[in-house]
Amino acid sequence: MIAVLEHGLDGSPLDFHEGWRLQRRLHAEVVAGDRPGALLLCQHAPVYTAGRRTRRDELPADPGGTPVVDVDRGGKITWHGPGQLVGYPVVRLRTPVDVVAYVRALEEALIAVAGRYGVRGERVAGRSGVWVPPAAGVDGPAAKVAAIGVRVAEGVTMHGFALNVANDLAPYDRIVPCGIDDAGVTTLSREARRALTPRDVLPAVVAALAGALPGVADVPAAVAVAGAGAAA
Repeated sequence: MIAVLEHGLDGSPLDFHEGWRLQRRLHAEVVAGDRPGALLLCQHAPVYTAGRRTRRDELPADPGGTPVVDVDRGGKITWHGPGQLVGYPVVRLRTPVDVVAYVRALEEALIAVAGRYGVRGERVAGRSGVWVPPAAGVDGPAAKVAAIGVRVAEGVTMHGFALNVANDLAPYDRIVPCGIDDAGVTTLSREARRALTPRDVLPAVVAALAGALPGVADVPAAVAVAGAGAAA
């Protein structure tokens, strides 16, 4: 079983750099065989993170005081902040390594989470993440409710997903989220028409990942909630 580590869900959100250092430490331990894997679930202090494919002209001209951090994951620029549940699975992928299958497994899990709250999540061809289609009879683009950006080094994953639960959407106005300019962003609370928090949806996320990850990674069929709030 792999431990689920919680940070910043209650009280002060987790600083992104602190979370990145923890990810790197967990990654080194999984690579060395010192732990079977870990799932870090957190809520970050406001930050823009720019993946390797981000162009300089896609960075916010005025980030409004929010830090902009270049990161070593795939994808482009996005935002993290309070009200959003960010998940970093650190697991060894099965060989031969299939990164696309891993991303699809994360999407599958998050689509299942959305469904738990009566929200229809779906994939959009050629685009990663989870999307909510416009309401019936409404002419408009799908809106992203969960973003995915990963890195795999020595067969072990880093980074992961960001599920918009109840976060402010205004910071997205300063960027083109994930480099996609013909779609919108939304939150699970907005689509479910009920007040939700990252803490509320955490059990559903853990359960969904427990079902999805064993198909692509060398982890048991159950994920144990252990070490909550710890940095171990």
